[in-house]
Amino acid sequence: MKPLIGVTAGHRDVHSPGGDEHAHVLYTAYTSRVREAGGLPVVLAAGPPGEVPSLLERLDGVVMTGGGDLDPAHYGGSPHEKLYGVDPDRDEFELALASVIAERRMPLLAICRGMQVLNVAFGGTLYEDIADQRPDAIPHRVEGGDAYRGIQEVTVVDGSTTAQALGTNVLKVNSVHHQGIRDLAPAFRATATTSDGIVEAYEPLDGAWPLLAVQWHPEWLPGEAPARRLFEALVAAAG
Repeated sequence: MKPLIGVTAGHRDVHSPGGDEHAHVLYTAYTSRVREAGGLPVVLAAGPPGEVPSLLERLDGVVMTGGGDLDPAHYGGSPHEKLYGVDPDRDEFELALASVIAERRMPLLAICRGMQVLNVAFGGTLYEDIADQRPDAIPHRVEGGDAYRGIQEVTVVDGSTTAQALGTNVLKVNSVHHQGIRDLAPAFRATATTSDGIVEAYEPLDGAWPLLAVQWHPEWLPGEAPARRLFEALVAAAG
């Protein structure tokens, strides 16, 4: 029986015959990669945090996906002019989701926003905008076709669970984020960085928890073996 993998969704207003409607939105790249890895994806619509425990009882693993920015109030940050897509309902739901997943040591692949939410849930902080707060950093947000290509080199800690899952210690990834990890939560250790020291992956100190967290978007790199291996590792752990 295929493992049931929950995939978080965001919100967006979409046009309908009756006018604009608030809709759940999820790029099909996420669900396609889960299916290709042998899992059965289901969309997780943000709801009341109290529903999270019973929801997770029905799942074998989770993908926490990318999306808009987390409200900086959750990590003691400050409003910034470059913040976008802040969604209070999604924030509250996913912070609760991260906590219960951790309590149950459920298999989890946290991508971009998902990686940031998880870090904040455990007491970490974020750069509200890397380019503004780390002017020494390399460009981390690209647009257009480069979002679907490996253009930025990442160095992975040898012997880490992240390296084992990726099958390599050095790889080229895409980069479409303007925020990033400022202070890594004490429960995690950084396992991959770019040349400027920005954290691109981390894993839990608790080796019993099958968690992989990456800042790039492996769902948009299906032709790259390391990207596929992340989803395969999730599904294998969930199975």
